[in-house]
Amino acid sequence: MHSDERLAVDLPARTDYGRVATSMRALPFLAFARHVVEDGRVLLRLPRSCGYHRACVGSVVAYGSDNLSSVRPGESLWCVQIVGECTAHEPTAAEAERFGAAPRLVDGVPYEPVHLRIEPRFGTVHSADDGLERHFAHML
Repeated sequence: MHSDERLAVDLPARTDYGRVATSMRALPFLAFARHVVEDGRVLLRLPRSCGYHRACVGSVVAYGSDNLSSVRPGESLWCVQIVGECTAHEPTAAEAERFGAAPRLVDGVPYEPVHLRIEPRFGTVHSADDGLERHFAHML
């Protein structure tokens, strides 16, 4: 995996949430998701009640994450996009624990999770300055 693509998969581990993008009935949409990074794959937890998982499973999706709301002084702003095939996923006990507590309600409906997995095909990273590149240069 190219170093930019590896960084694109590794950076979301520093955040908890992102957005999955695909199309539903020929229209594009974004849905929020909780994610964890495991063995170079991005695992997602979405609310079943929204039904977005049905459009994602078996499709190529884009997943985006960023630190725009959590950047600290001296850190670079960054955003990541990962593109890959999305499949249904049954998390192991350890993976389920890494997701943490689920919300009680989503849109007023009791939360029932559905889990997905993205197998990254490519990824991109953008940062506001060279601080991100300098910080991660030793890892690449």
